[in-house]
Formats: sequence, structure tokens, C-alpha cells
Amino acid sequence: MIKVLPTGVDALLAKARAEVVVMATGGMSLRRIDQANLRRGVRYRVLLPDALRPSALALAPCDVRTLPQVPMDAVVVDGVAAVLPADQGVAVFRLPSVVRAAVELFERVWPEAVAAYDVAGDCELSRREQELLTLLFAGSTDEAAAARLDVSVRTVRRMVADIMNRLGARSRFQAGAKAADRGWLLQRAG
Repeated sequence: MIKVLPTGVDALLAKARAEVVVMATGGMSLRRIDQANLRRGVRYRVLLPDALRPSALALAPCDVRTLPQVPMDAVVVDGVAAVLPADQGVAVFRLPSVVRAAVELFERVWPEAVAAYDVAGDCELSRREQELLTLLFAGSTDEAAAARLDVSVRTVRRMVADIMNRLGARSRFQAGAKAADRGWLLQRAG
């Protein structure tokens, strides 16, 4: 778990100007240095295991995504320094090939990861989204749902993708299960 880092790493983080990317196999918590960076406009992109999705809400100022398994623990600051696990804690690498390898691994898995819950908007469905879920749950195809809602098939697919993203689902089946868990399939549009 990346929680407590040596003072030298804190100094490195304090110099961050643009972006800090984090792969955390066991979770992450925002420390004062991270909060100061976020206030200064430093972007944080964080990868966590799916099992830690609920704790992602505590990282709300960060762009957090989850995936079934995070490949390794790593922190890369501005693409110039990589903090990696070592026998006695962590080690800072500035060797371009090491930093590049860590960044490339991060960038390879980032698109496959699912965005963490949108704190402000993941709890409510619009009337149209509720109608769409009801139609899909009843077995309607995208085309039939589009005709019933008087929108394009493309709009239906965009709405489904947005709902899946808000639910943190990787498939429509998983989205249906998660929507049912939240009670979204039982709601009635009012």
C-alpha cells in the first residue's frame, strides 16, 4: 500500500508541476503533499484494484480508475522520476528507460480501467435514463429502445455507456446487476 513515503519522496512530490500517476495494488490515501499539489493544479491519475472502488471516493479530486488487478505499485512524477518498491521501502529512479517503462505500463492499462464513481452524479437517473434502463431490462434492443424514446441508436448507446461508466461496469450484464443492486431497476419515472 502506498501510504507513507520517505521525506525525500515528499520533496520530489512537492516539485511536481503537471502530473502524478499512481498505480497502487493495495490502496492509497491523500496526504498533505498530495492535497497541496491538487490545490496547485497538479493532475493525479490513480489506478486501484476493483476491490477498492468504495475507497476511491476519498480520492475525489483525483482522476481514479479501477481494474481487476493493478500490475504493480508505482508513482511517477511529471514523467521524470519513478518511485518503485524496493527491499527496504521504496527507491526513486530518474533513469529515463525506467521512468518510461513505468509510464508505458500505466498508459497501457489506463484505458482498460473503469472510472470510479462520479461523486456528484452517480446516485440519480434522469427520467430518460430510467426509461432506457426499463426498456433494456425488458429485453428491448438498442434500436427498439431508440424508437420508443424517439432518439437515435447512437444516443441510446452513448446513454448506456454513460450509465455503465457511472456504475463502474465493464459489460451490459454487469451494469444490469449493479443497477439492480442500487435499486435503479425498481424506480419509477415520476
